[in-house]
Amino acid sequence: MDLDFSDSELHRYSRHILLQEVGAVGQARLRAARVLVVGAGGLGSPLALYLAAAGIGTIGLVDDDRLELSNLQRQVAHDTPRIGRNKAESAAETIRRLNPGVAVEVHALRLDAESARALIPRYDIVCDGTDNFATRFLLGDACHLLGRTLVSAAVLRFEGQLTVYKSHLGGEHPCQRCLHPEPPPPGLVPSCSEAGVLGAVTGVMGTLQSTEVLKEILGIGEGLAGRLLLWDALDMRFRTVRLRRDPACPLCGPAPAIRDLSCHAAAPAPVCAPASAPASATSGA
Repeated sequence: MDLDFSDSELHRYSRHILLQEVGAVGQARLRAARVLVVGAGGLGSPLALYLAAAGIGTIGLVDDDRLELSNLQRQVAHDTPRIGRNKAESAAETIRRLNPGVAVEVHALRLDAESARALIPRYDIVCDGTDNFATRFLLGDACHLLGRTLVSAAVLRFEGQLTVYKSHLGGEHPCQRCLHPEPPPPGLVPSCSEAGVLGAVTGVMGTLQSTEVLKEILGIGEGLAGRLLLWDALDMRFRTVRLRRDPACPLCGPAPAIRDLSCHAAAPAPVCAPASAPASATSGA
C-alpha cells in the first residue's frame, strides 16, 4: 500500500490521520478506494461531497437526470446557474473544486442491466441514492450477483432509512429481496413530488450513508449489514431493526430463481420511493 503522501495531502487529511482508527494506513485505503454513487440528487449530493472530502481516490457518478429549480432545496452539490445541466456532470464539477486530488468518473446515463454489468465490477462499493423501484431492485440484484457491497439509503417527508447489503458474502447476510421480494404495486407509495421531503433530512441520511461507506473501506466499527436504521426527524428518534436472511429468497436463497439480470431487461417507468422501505415507505430523491 502506498503511504507516500504529499505535504498538501498530509495537511488536508490531518484530522483523519490523527484518528487511531484511521491513521496513514487508513487514509491510504481511502485514497485507493473506488466508490460508485448511483443518483446525484438529495442523497447523492452530501454522500459524494463527504466521500470526496474524505479523500476517496475515485468516485463514479451515475445520473441521467437534468437539474431543475425544485431540486435545489436539497441537492446541495448543485447551484442555480447549473439548472438544465446533467446532475452527474454538475456534481463532478463541485467535487473537483472541493478536492482536486479525487478522480471523478461521470456516467450520464440511467442504469440498466447492461450498464450495471459493465460498471459495478469496476468499483469496490456501490451506493444507492436513487429515486425509483426499478433501479433499486436492479442495484440490489446486481451487487449480489457481481459480488459488491451495497450501501442503500432513502428518505421521504421527515423520515429516513439506511442499511448495508453484503449478501454476496453468504452466511447470515440478507439481501434486499429478503426484505421485499418484489416491488410494491404501482400507486401504493407516494412519489417525492406528491408527498414532499424536508431538504435537511436528505443531508443527514446522505451523510450517514457516507459514514457507512468510510467504515466499510476502513474496516472499523459495527456496520449496518443485517440491520436497518430508521430515523424520524420530527421526534428526533433513531431505531434499528434486525434484518434476517430469508431461506426462500429468490435471489440469495439456496435455490435462487434470479441467477442473472435478465429480469431487468425492460425497466418500468421510475417511481420515487425505495424498495427497502418498511410500512412508511420513503423516497431517495
